[in-house]
Amino acid sequence: MKSAVPCYYHLDVEVGPERPEQVGRILAAHLRHWDLENLAEPVCRGTGMLLRAIDEHATDKHASIEMWWNGQHLITAVGGRDRALRPDQELRGCLEHIAASSHGWGCCTTATGSRVVWFSQRARADERVPLVPTGPDPRVSEGLDLPRTVTVAQLAGLARTPAGLLAAAR
Repeated sequence: MKSAVPCYYHLDVEVGPERPEQVGRILAAHLRHWDLENLAEPVCRGTGMLLRAIDEHATDKHASIEMWWNGQHLITAVGGRDRALRPDQELRGCLEHIAASSHGWGCCTTATGSRVVWFSQRARADERVPLVPTGPDPRVSEGLDLPRTVTVAQLAGLARTPAGLLAAAR
């Protein structure tokens, strides 16, 4: 079972033709360390595609990569510094692939004007941290209409049976 301890990793790189494979190996090593090696392939493939697109279309070849693990989702974000890079035009093929291979994705602009593309991968059901569901309370079989017009003094004077209390509340 996976740990519920949140994990975070940040990597700044100068993008070049050889970088996607190097960054993929680095990210895969961190995912193995977090016991998430089954998510390494889609994360490295999506990150590599974004880095290749930055290398091909951006004038500023610096990028930041971040990964967050919260116990059920791994979120990966790739941000480029180039303000002129337009995800809707230059990154269309990458975004289509990321949308098809991830459980969620998005694109946003930071305060400095750089673009960030993020995508998430969900852990498989047998690997995520279990959540304990709560069932309905079987003791509550009848609801009361609110607001009640019965005062506390009237309720205190009634018989102490549940039927008496319900009759007074109605």
